Amino acid sequence: MSLGVPSPSEITPSILVIGTGDTKSDELQFMASIIEQAGGKPLMVDVSILSDPPYRPDYTRHDIAKSAGTTIEAIIGSGDEHSAMSLMSAGVTALVGMLHEAGKADGVIILGGSMGTDLALDVAAALPLGVPKFVVSTIAYSHLVPPERIAPDLMMILWAGGLYGLNGICRAVLSQACGAVVGAARSSVKPGKDRPLIGMTSLGSTCLKYMKYLKPELERRGYEVAVFHSTGMGGRAFEAIAAQRGFAAVFDFCMQEVVNHQNGTVVTSGPDRLENAGRVGIPQIVAPGATDMVDLPAWQPLPAELADRPYHAHNRLIGSVTTSNDGRRATAALIGEKLAAAQAPVAFLLPLKGVQEWDQPGEALHDPAGLDAFTQAMRRAIPPSVTLHEVDAHINSPQFSTQALAIFDAWVSQGIIPKGRP
Repeated sequence: MSLGVPSPSEITPSILVIGTGDTKSDELQFMASIIEQAGGKPLMVDVSILSDPPYRPDYTRHDIAKSAGTTIEAIIGSGDEHSAMSLMSAGVTALVGMLHEAGKADGVIILGGSMGTDLALDVAAALPLGVPKFVVSTIAYSHLVPPERIAPDLMMILWAGGLYGLNGICRAVLSQACGAVVGAARSSVKPGKDRPLIGMTSLGSTCLKYMKYLKPELERRGYEVAVFHSTGMGGRAFEAIAAQRGFAAVFDFCMQEVVNHQNGTVVTSGPDRLENAGRVGIPQIVAPGATDMVDLPAWQPLPAELADRPYHAHNRLIGSVTTSNDGRRATAALIGEKLAAAQAPVAFLLPLKGVQEWDQPGEALHDPAGLDAFTQAMRRAIPPSVTLHEVDAHINSPQFSTQALAIFDAWVSQGIIPKGRP
């Protein structure tokens, strides 16, 4: 029974196809043909700089320059390829945003090498969650791509064997990508706004467990809850949605990505972790979950400076090593600095009996002296604008979750957080 709602097969999504048509015309035209075959409508967006493509794009390089507030001649004379492509990036990002707002773009696919990928990341980040965005890149999944620039729902595929001209491998990759973005645009269920959304961070459900109690309790109160896995990209998605004011409030209870970035590991969500909710005025209930350890790739040797620390191998991908007392004090100071800039109420819950599952007595990362060093430093680091709530329990205890929920309920009663909608 259709109930009058079109099935995915009846929808013809408009897909923006973005690339430099002067150098990649064969590839881009092939992509357009695949999108048409898959039931989509390709709209060609040309970000060439030096010359026009051999086909007629729907949006020209001159349109892109105009969107950047300049001309293509001025972009060509701007200095070098970096400055020129940066201007084109600003222009195409503005144009894509306008087209999406006007309902003319149901999805986007962008083709490029390192230059095109740089531009693609800006375009994808400007589009809201739920708009399909696909990047075909020669540096997909590379460490050249910083996590803080990756949109929460970005899809990528390696442009294997396709740097210069079409071939069988290239056609296979491009056709998969085009089929994927059309299918996603047809089937995508956009995030609903019928209930206020609460953002929550955690480290799996074994290391940190509070969400098992808090999520159903918040849902009973009429809220939707999204829990983010704080292993780098989860925190990046959390921060990106917070920056777009996507949360009514946050329970930011896992700070490990702050520690990871501070210690220079690849398990990072970028330098702005723990900053965006406060910057845009979202109420925050915060706790220092997993601040006593650094996550590292388990398939690499431990750095020399951490090799003598207690280590826990979570699986073959990721392992955790404890930080020193001085490291924990530095983490406390950094958390305090970040929270001091918040433009909305912040409550900080400090669990006195431990901050993650493996720091309890008998576990591999048990370190009472280290916990005490962090606790003392955290008390000193809490800024006057933040309310400190000490909890004489472990972070995974029912007592901790009960106190967090009591703060939340009080803020709802005070109008700090909007009421839920059952």
